[in-house]
Amino acid sequence: MTIRWMSAVTLGFCAVVSMSCAPAEGPVRDSGATRVLVIATSPSVEEAMAKLGQAFEAGHPNVRVQLSVDTSLDLRRTVAAMENRGKFFIGSGPIYLVAPGGDEVLTRMEQKYYLLPEAKALYATERLVLVAPESLSEAPESFEALAKMTTVRIAIADQKTRLGVETSRLLSALGLNSVEGARIDLTNDQAGILDHVLSGQADVGVMFGQDAMRIQQRVRIVAMAPTSLYKPVPHSISMERYCPDRPLCEEFLRFVTSLEGQSVLKRLGYGPGKPPESPVRVPVL
Repeated sequence: MTIRWMSAVTLGFCAVVSMSCAPAEGPVRDSGATRVLVIATSPSVEEAMAKLGQAFEAGHPNVRVQLSVDTSLDLRRTVAAMENRGKFFIGSGPIYLVAPGGDEVLTRMEQKYYLLPEAKALYATERLVLVAPESLSEAPESFEALAKMTTVRIAIADQKTRLGVETSRLLSALGLNSVEGARIDLTNDQAGILDHVLSGQADVGVMFGQDAMRIQQRVRIVAMAPTSLYKPVPHSISMERYCPDRPLCEEFLRFVTSLEGQSVLKRLGYGPGKPPESPVRVPVL
């Protein structure tokens, strides 16, 4: 299994060498750090976890956040293998929290009791946004306005992708699915949407907010879709059953839904998470 370890304090990515790596150029954490928090995560939410880890470290000088990055499927296999061995270790290090690219993976692992259902936080949602090139002076100011601007051509992702599925729901709610031949420009993915918008093949495009924020120097976000028109994709993080530092994990789970944590995610283009109905409290092993 390919594992990428990194300290969230730098956001620099390191090559896989055994189970650790030297930090990339940037601020170096004091060697006196005594507590480590390891988060198993997926490439799709790696940036979010890294930024959250960086902010958490800033308020906890004695903590170092590390990410173990793999696909959601391999994360599930890794945790299952650990449980079958009766240990919480991968290689030579423990897993504390699991944050895959989708909540379906968490649900499956909870059903096997690989994770603690009572120790989970919904930290973010993926929101659909409308992007346009800077050259489009009369871009629609909302998705409702877009539905009325019959000459505006819209680039969307194929329905084989998660982005395409949610975009289709949105277009159906706006009554735009029936105009596919006239206005809809179908692309393979969000990279295709960007290409078609910048080349003039489409006037605007529909993307997830976090993807649009990464390319905001090339396009601008002109509108955010009302959540009543589609199903925002949820992202949760959960504690591994054999987590060796439950109090520290509880702190991080509370942090990701705090005002500070939510501010970090909002800057990345994510929609809001939801604090647990009751404070995260699990028995200490």
